[in-house]
Amino acid sequence: MIGRDTGAALRILHVVPAYAPAWRYGGPIRSVHELCRSLARHGHDVHVYTTNVDGPDTLDLPTGVPIDRDGVKVWYFPVQFRPLWYSRTLGNKLQETVAEFDVLHLHSIFLWPTMAAAREAERRGVPYVAAPRGMLVKELFARKRRVLKWLWFYLCEKRTLANASAIHATSKLEADEALRFRLKWPRFAVIANGVTMEASDLATATSENCDDVIGPGRYVLFVGRINWKKGLDRLVKSMALVSPDVRLVIAGNDEGGYRADVDAIARECGVVDRVVFTGPVDGRAKAALFRNASVLALPSYSENFGNVVLEAMACGCPVVVTPEVGLASVVRDTRAGLVADGEPSLLARALSSILGDEESAREMGRRGREAVENEFGWDAIATKVEELYRSVIAENARPAHCGSVMVATRESCT
Repeated sequence: MIGRDTGAALRILHVVPAYAPAWRYGGPIRSVHELCRSLARHGHDVHVYTTNVDGPDTLDLPTGVPIDRDGVKVWYFPVQFRPLWYSRTLGNKLQETVAEFDVLHLHSIFLWPTMAAAREAERRGVPYVAAPRGMLVKELFARKRRVLKWLWFYLCEKRTLANASAIHATSKLEADEALRFRLKWPRFAVIANGVTMEASDLATATSENCDDVIGPGRYVLFVGRINWKKGLDRLVKSMALVSPDVRLVIAGNDEGGYRADVDAIARECGVVDRVVFTGPVDGRAKAALFRNASVLALPSYSENFGNVVLEAMACGCPVVVTPEVGLASVVRDTRAGLVADGEPSLLARALSSILGDEESAREMGRRGREAVENEFGWDAIATKVEELYRSVIAENARPAHCGSVMVATRESCT
């Protein structure tokens, strides 16, 4: 261990396979960036090692050099083998520099960058925090490439998770899902994501002005990746049971061609004329959709957190979520909306309840906005994460070794 004073600024490395401006990867990218820039505002030296992957494309950015993003030093590395996001230069950088950091924070599993970072942290005696980011759900293992996922899990991820100093879960639901896997777990730290709707300059808007969508009347809003996991099939079916003057606005990027499936379901249910796709939205356009929506719906089959729920609450928009959404307990406890089973008739009942009572909907929106202001500001979240870092550093404090020679600090090994 470096052995710094516990009140000193920390040198922190976040490793995440994709990073801003690869916004197509949704909430995790935004939440990791917001956390990093908040930690940097707190005076810490924050670095991010990531790749330049952006869907089928690559980001048009320099690689192998730090780029400043809101005070965070972001390093992008090219990928040589896309299925696992393997990057030779990222691996070399980890070997050269991991010992220089006080703590690592690894985001996601099943991809090479975080596994490689975990192994290098082990070799160097650097504590690391692992954040599965919603990927430790047994039901998800059965969807695609089931055998490969289990094989990778047992060969690589069990060790990564078991040897972490702590597991960072963004909700109790995510922690409970992870505990279903029979592992010798380290401790769990449940620390939520935050929200900063005011920071509309974090990303360039990726859609046309949304005035045409907002203008014609009431709408249920969905924001997120168009992916089977998000429960759009049951949301579209529920619209057939909701007042015919209400539209469904779907804002997000198509993932794996799933939009065609959503279109087919809409035709079968007779609501194709009431379903509007905007494509990805950001910044002011996204905030405008939230502020003018009658209700946000997130009927996911699995959702470790649900950033868009907080974003909607911050804008005073009532929400309907399924119990599988990590923020369901927050919605229930703050009475910022309703938690409903995903069966289409029950989902439709919850949506209709909000659509049919404007006064109650406004009160839900007020309570949601108040809850976000009091509990989910990024500075407060960053403070909790910083406390986690300091605790794992203290717990792992011990003399480091260089070969067979014991030394007092890790700097002596470099």
